[in-house]
Amino acid sequence: MKILVVEDEERVAHFIQKGLKEEGHAVDVSYDGEDGEFLAEVNDYDLIILDLMLPKKNGIVVCRELRASGVATPVLMLTARDSVEDKVRGLDAGADDYLPKPFAFEELLARVRALLRRQSDSKSPILKLADLELDPISRRVSRRGKAIRLTTKEYALLEYLMRNPDKVLSRTLIGEHVWDMNFDPESNVIDVYVSHLRAKIDKGFEPALLHTLRGQGYLLSDDSPPV
Repeated sequence: MKILVVEDEERVAHFIQKGLKEEGHAVDVSYDGEDGEFLAEVNDYDLIILDLMLPKKNGIVVCRELRASGVATPVLMLTARDSVEDKVRGLDAGADDYLPKPFAFEELLARVRALLRRQSDSKSPILKLADLELDPISRRVSRRGKAIRLTTKEYALLEYLMRNPDKVLSRTLIGEHVWDMNFDPESNVIDVYVSHLRAKIDKGFEPALLHTLRGQGYLLSDDSPPV
């Protein structure tokens, strides 16, 4: 999943980013309200972690303006304030959950999982393409009923591809969604991971699902790719 963290304390922001990346998420970081709001409006995120006290524009205003502009991405609001009034203000502004600082990272992860699960449930609980299945909740993958073991990054790559079946996805798009917005599109890391993933989901199965379109990107489809 692709997550935006808007947090002005760099130490806290990097701590959250590092932990979420270890869980397989692509994470962008912003350090002020104006930049965070801009990123949330122009990018497609699965979740926004938004601090309340931010420079330039506070989290309440950012959340309210995002909702007013039609951005429905789930928002988890963080704040050092723990009063009922602040919680009510955050929720009324459009936040989906509220976590006071300091917090245990395990609790943050649990709340992130709950919000992402709610988002996944509203779309489709099980992702399927031909005989390939991916369960976003249990993170289990199988093809023709046979379990497939993936690394964290292979799973993230497959989930992004399965949420966009029959679409040609460029290296830039994959880099931004599976890694982050600072990913170097000239790197060959995507080719390496696609190769590893293809060996696991296609080898020994018919038809091949993961296709490479030279000069365009990658396609997950049970139809023959366009020439």
